[in-house]
Amino acid sequence: MNIIVCVKQVPAKDAPLAISPDGTWIREADIGFEMNEPDSYALEEALRLKEKHGGEVVALSMGPARVTQTIKEALAKGADRGIHVTDDKFFALDPLGSARSLAAAIQKEKFDLILTGLQSDDHGFGQTGVLLAELLGLPHATIIMQIEAGDGRMKLKRELEAGWFQWVELPMPAVLSIQSGINKVRYATLKGIMAAKKKEITVIPRESLGVSSEPTQKLERIYVPQKTKRTEFITGTPKEVAGKLVEKLKHEARVL
Repeated sequence: MNIIVCVKQVPAKDAPLAISPDGTWIREADIGFEMNEPDSYALEEALRLKEKHGGEVVALSMGPARVTQTIKEALAKGADRGIHVTDDKFFALDPLGSARSLAAAIQKEKFDLILTGLQSDDHGFGQTGVLLAELLGLPHATIIMQIEAGDGRMKLKRELEAGWFQWVELPMPAVLSIQSGINKVRYATLKGIMAAKKKEITVIPRESLGVSSEPTQKLERIYVPQKTKRTEFITGTPKEVAGKLVEKLKHEARVL
């Protein structure tokens, strides 16, 4: 079973984000980066499927030169090779622009499955898997909690709301968006880290894929939310105060 896993590099969770002088992005030189956590669950599930069915796991990522480190992390955990779609302005792409670039790179590969995390920790659009399936003309399913594969088909457990689950069947090849918590993510071993140094990482400039080089989204402004406080005294009889309080909770605070 040949599996492509889309992994994204995002700012580290404990990174103190600083806004760039023009206010449209963060100062990347001042922070650390890591693999998007939801994607790490997708990678782990791909590795488990390979261990059970054989085949190959390919880690695919897009971004500037620093993204190589995230691909190497995937290789150290057990991925067989990596593909790096290079683009210094990848943050100017909306989900469709990103998916078009990834789909163009994937079309050069032979695969049975494409796995993505449910969403990214930075933008959080949660659309990459669905858009990839549409662009590649493949069946897809989201919020996957269990995969049972065999004979060119899969039985999938999807998480719904209120504690409900759904079982669906899909043919392969297909695209799946993996729910966080589906498994326990492994750590890279020293042996794996050493082996990763010898594994192939194919570098593909995004402009060579035949996709538009124009930005598909514009970031107007990035800012830190400002906290504000306001104290208001409500006067009147207990009945009047209660009525006024309910109105404010309903129409101003919107908690009722």
